[in-house]
Amino acid sequence: MTDIRPRRSVLYMPGSNARALEKAREIAADALILDLEDAVAPDAKGLAREQVCAAVKAGGYGRRELVIRTNGIDTPWFDADLAAATEAAPNAILIPKVSSPEALIEIGHRLTGLWAKPETQIWAMIETPLAILDCEKIARAARDPSTRLACFILGTNDLAKETRARFVPGRAPMLPWLTTAILAARAHGIDVIDGVYNDLKDEAGFRAECEQARDLGFDGKTLIHPNQVAVANGIFAPEETELARARAIISAFDEPGNADKGAIQLDGRMVERLHAEMAKRVVALAEAIAA
Repeated sequence: MTDIRPRRSVLYMPGSNARALEKAREIAADALILDLEDAVAPDAKGLAREQVCAAVKAGGYGRRELVIRTNGIDTPWFDADLAAATEAAPNAILIPKVSSPEALIEIGHRLTGLWAKPETQIWAMIETPLAILDCEKIARAARDPSTRLACFILGTNDLAKETRARFVPGRAPMLPWLTTAILAARAHGIDVIDGVYNDLKDEAGFRAECEQARDLGFDGKTLIHPNQVAVANGIFAPEETELARARAIISAFDEPGNADKGAIQLDGRMVERLHAEMAKRVVALAEAIAA
């Protein structure tokens, strides 16, 4: 099975706040998005770029995945952001408001021209109506290695702004968009991370939205405060009963008498070989988290 990298908790950190960048080295998030875009005022863009790239180069973040979010492609800061981020060599560069596969192809070409390290990935924000309508085409760009596309991040706040949809418990207005992004990502082998939850005081609501995102198939959730990390880490990790069941399924299919069977009975339930493949992913994720 392909190596799995946990992305249960993906925390935004403002690039203009040097203290926050330092504190992030001790936060138990799976990934950190060091932000040059929404969290940074226009007059602080240059400072944020310098601080973020210096922090990435300095390291000290352990096994946390480091992602630099640039400003938008059509902004005056993008060229400098992309060049500086490429030189800093984070795990990934997050591009806002990607609405077409052509944008990813162009960025891929630019990274080649900037001599980007081969392991630097591209993540794409899905946060416009056009991105939802063309989601499969954008995800399909991952088939072209030059795009480096590895992950979708849902920008639910921007989607709400552009569509005038309301935030309601259960997110009924957004469910078609969320599932569209998940289907597109899975069809082309990339990860997909849910949008943020805005109400920091509503822990019950946040927990419910994390559980919904997990059940829909998201790999994790983007976060706006360190206090949200523990809940996300717990909800997007396999539960002990789920892990025990997965190991039992794998063990059952590994028995010599079941080697050529497509389906078996286990504890009174019919289990197919596809369930064994699903079980292997559960175990692999648990092991990656433990590591």
